Amino acid sequence: MDGLGGLHKAASNRPERTRAAPRGALYYSHVMQTFNKIILSTGADGRARFREESIELPEGNPQAMLSRLFPSSGYQLRHSPVGFRSQWHCTPKGQWVFILSGEMEIGLQDGSTRVFRPGQHFFSDDTLPAGASFDPKVHGHWSAQRGADPLVTLFLKV
Repeated sequence: MDGLGGLHKAASNRPERTRAAPRGALYYSHVMQTFNKIILSTGADGRARFREESIELPEGNPQAMLSRLFPSSGYQLRHSPVGFRSQWHCTPKGQWVFILSGEMEIGLQDGSTRVFRPGQHFFSDDTLPAGASFDPKVHGHWSAQRGADPLVTLFLKV
């Protein structure tokens, strides 16, 4: 805050309110041009890892930038109770994972983990390499519910 009711975060994607703006009005000093896509993928060594890539947002207008339309084949909803933890597994086919409520932790073979909270998402594409037999000491990831609330996720199949 600048003491005048203004919010100044021009270098971010957050709204900026200026002195000239009527009370409650928001103006954007920075328009998001790309979307950050977090991807859980399989490396050449067969191990799952996270990586990131940008998706261009060439459509829409400054108030609602859009990507191109991507195909999908359907979705599933999942409710995981407090204490849920999966076995090691690979994603059968690429899918978006959206956290609707609760928290989801993903664990990888290298010992690293990442927690996703409500409103966050990632693209899960750590499929079993062609011709490989699943080995839980090499392939895949595990997922677990974290926190006090059950985990509710939406899986958007591509």
